Amino acid sequence: MKPLQVSSGELNADRRADFAEMLLASGEPGQAAELLLGALELAPRWAAGWFRLGEMHEAAGHFDQAAQAWAMALKLEPADRLGARLKLQLIGKAPAAATPPSAFVETLFDHYADSFEASLVQKLGYGLPNFLGQAIRKARPGRFRLALDLGCGTGLMGERLRPFVDRLEGYDISAGMLKKAKAKGIYDLLAKADLQHFSHAGARADLVVAADVFIYLGALERIVAAVADALADDGVFAFSVETIADGDDFALLPSRRYAHSEIYVRRVLAASGFTILSLESTTIRHDRGEPVRGLAVIAGRKMA
Repeated sequence: MKPLQVSSGELNADRRADFAEMLLASGEPGQAAELLLGALELAPRWAAGWFRLGEMHEAAGHFDQAAQAWAMALKLEPADRLGARLKLQLIGKAPAAATPPSAFVETLFDHYADSFEASLVQKLGYGLPNFLGQAIRKARPGRFRLALDLGCGTGLMGERLRPFVDRLEGYDISAGMLKKAKAKGIYDLLAKADLQHFSHAGARADLVVAADVFIYLGALERIVAAVADALADDGVFAFSVETIADGDDFALLPSRRYAHSEIYVRRVLAASGFTILSLESTTIRHDRGEPVRGLAVIAGRKMA
């Protein structure tokens, strides 16, 4: 992913960075890195520039230099909006982490809010909301009193839920996404929330949905336990994951998304008192023309 187009604040540095991008696009990442390094001599505190330098070194196969550039980006911006920690993990230069930086996820979706639906639905063949909505209706026909749409984004899943839900609440880390969702007028409540620390203090819901959300969480124990606390005894939990072969519980992919094994998903659900009502393999989206495989899961609370 190309980072945000944030200016260095130095005109000559920005010009050199633009030329570096042209060299990278023409298949010369090593020369691009050299030129961008020159730009960074003029703007040494440009975190986005250091991050991009790391990507250019990575493209050239210079992983030690890439690691140094990403470490500098992280030093300059510890909140890590660009996801330098994840890049370091992927090249084996940082220990594996159970969760991504929250600032990275928030920045990513704020940046893509305006083009999100067009890119996801029209270009990547995103059909998960329809698939998951049908799976919910099949597993538990009838209406739901209160549904929580976690990681609601622009409201693609909410549009499918609204016809059979009395009250619909949406939660997302991105203010940009929430603004798009609000414009649709389908939610009774929208609130900004980091799902790594999510808890629900209101009335217990009878449906909680997390469509294409856990790819940005990694470890699932805490969020699944929070969903269990938010659900009524007969409540339904519907979600999706990208999948990896059983072995590791979950893994960070080159896309900087997480994939989970089916065994891990089953274990985490059972630990929080869920039984699986349905579990189906599906294509979540396409990436570079290839299908991204995943699971659509419908789980219910075990009755005492």
